Amino acid sequence: MRIMITGGLGFVGSHLADELNKDGHEIIILTRSYKKKSNLKISKRMKLDKVNVTNYRKLSDSIDRHKPDLIIHLAGETSHLKSFENPIDDINSNLKSTLFILEKIKNMKKKCSFVLGSTFIVVGPPNKLPVTEDTPCNPTTLYGTNRLASEFYCKIYHNVYGIDTKIFRITNSFGPREQTIPKKNAVNYLIHQAFNDENITIFNEGKIFRDLIYISDVISGIKTIIKKGHSGELYWISSSKKTWFFQLGNLLEKMTNAKVSYIKTPTYTKKVDVGNFVVSNRKLKNLGWTPKVDLKTGIQNTLDFFHSVKHS
Repeated sequence: MRIMITGGLGFVGSHLADELNKDGHEIIILTRSYKKKSNLKISKRMKLDKVNVTNYRKLSDSIDRHKPDLIIHLAGETSHLKSFENPIDDINSNLKSTLFILEKIKNMKKKCSFVLGSTFIVVGPPNKLPVTEDTPCNPTTLYGTNRLASEFYCKIYHNVYGIDTKIFRITNSFGPREQTIPKKNAVNYLIHQAFNDENITIFNEGKIFRDLIYISDVISGIKTIIKKGHSGELYWISSSKKTWFFQLGNLLEKMTNAKVSYIKTPTYTKKVDVGNFVVSNRKLKNLGWTPKVDLKTGIQNTLDFFHSVKHS
């Protein structure tokens, strides 16, 4: 199968491209820059195309040239903070790009399926736990709102035009190749700080829990959805386990020389944070998938990756 992955050099995209390529698929990777090229060793069955998904002419040309059987849409701005700083940019990268690709698929002469990568941020503070595919969504950020609207575009294009669309949402994922910058994937950032033996700061005495999932389990989940998922459906990819942040802090102290400090939650975070969050992964498990990597093993794998990069 010929598979196009937008954002294919990113955290999830590069791991997914690796695995799908190993399965014998031809992979077309769209990327807006080559800054993350080190994330992926380009094989003979991979093609790299420098295309920003907000450049609709180039995006259209790339789809026409490569004629994919499946487009997996992972590209876009993933910072909820930046969605407030540049709201129109967020609409362009996270909303209009999805609509453009769906419209392109609708008008193509060959059949092409579409898989959208989404996020737990769309839910906002959940009304009850665990969260499921039927949990009402009340996003607190522009980013979450645009991602949620993209999900509805997928459902509408499936229902109205019969396009094969599938959606997955990921909880707090972590692992090798993710960026380690403040306000972008807090878990990976904390692990990286611990690797550098820095002082780790955690909000609210660590008395908040999240559903953490290691990247290899995310990728096996996506592959299961591609192969066995039902058209028009949404699936959660999660561990279904509560991890309190004070537990995460204790683990990092034991596994590294880092020390944890607990600080007050900033005002902005209080306004937009989803709070305690754990998800039922029953729907995806019913397709035969199960997460395999526990938290401690995932952290150790990530620390080992940081070590290998430092000494490469």
